[in-house]
Amino acid sequence: MLKARREASRPVAFRQPRSLRVLFSPELLLLFALVGLFAGAVDAIAGGGGLITVPALLLGGLDPVSAVATNKLQGTLGTAMSTWRFAKGGMIDFRSPGALGLAAAAFAGAVIGAALVAFAPVEAMRTLLPFLLVGVALYFAFGPTMSDAGAAARMSPGAFALGVAAPIGAYDGLFGPGAGSFYMIGLVALAGYGSVKAVARTKLLNFSSNLAALIFFILAGHVVWSAGLAMSVGTIAGAQIGSALAMKHGVRLVRPLLIVVSLALALRLMLDAAHPVGAAVRATAGW
Repeated sequence: MLKARREASRPVAFRQPRSLRVLFSPELLLLFALVGLFAGAVDAIAGGGGLITVPALLLGGLDPVSAVATNKLQGTLGTAMSTWRFAKGGMIDFRSPGALGLAAAAFAGAVIGAALVAFAPVEAMRTLLPFLLVGVALYFAFGPTMSDAGAAARMSPGAFALGVAAPIGAYDGLFGPGAGSFYMIGLVALAGYGSVKAVARTKLLNFSSNLAALIFFILAGHVVWSAGLAMSVGTIAGAQIGSALAMKHGVRLVRPLLIVVSLALALRLMLDAAHPVGAAVRATAGW
């Protein structure tokens, strides 16, 4: 009995590629789960959960590649739960060819994006992305009134799948941050969805592109399963909470949270040391 207790109190180990060993105490795994709970709720409503989870994984001791890969694990499981919850609430009809077509387009795009990651201008994308996210926030803040009822679509389902869902899916497989915000603005501005249905369809598309990227990361051996599964426990619970809140409160909750999350993600990326703005701030401040 004493031996079993001593074993239970030891840190949990996971063997990574190149024989690296990452040790996680039970307390740290619990912290990952709590972070996932909060991030899952926010992500189910407005996206941007990676803004919370990736820094937590980095602080927990993962290298950047493993942190991004492990984040895809919890993100895939979280968006799967959100998608199921919205479908249960009548916001997604899996029998609809449109829903499955968009999901397939996002998945195919993400496969292409992940395959092209070695050839992509990632630094240029990193520089441009925060400004695009500020544009998303400004659209939702000052653009056409967002409602729960929706509006007339400006694109056919097929054109939207090929012209919007697939390219954003490719971006998600290639780089990732802000993909949910881009799906959302496309669904509202071009496909004519109301706020809650746009959030629901965004989760379906996010799940598809996350899954495609996750498969690549698993095959490459970059996923740290112990950390990812611990965080996923919280993410799945948070996704249920966030989905329920979005369906209950609609545009009153979705619109302001979309604006806040888009601006927060833009600020976080802009102040990163790898971004020209962040580098200039650090040089000026002497950090």
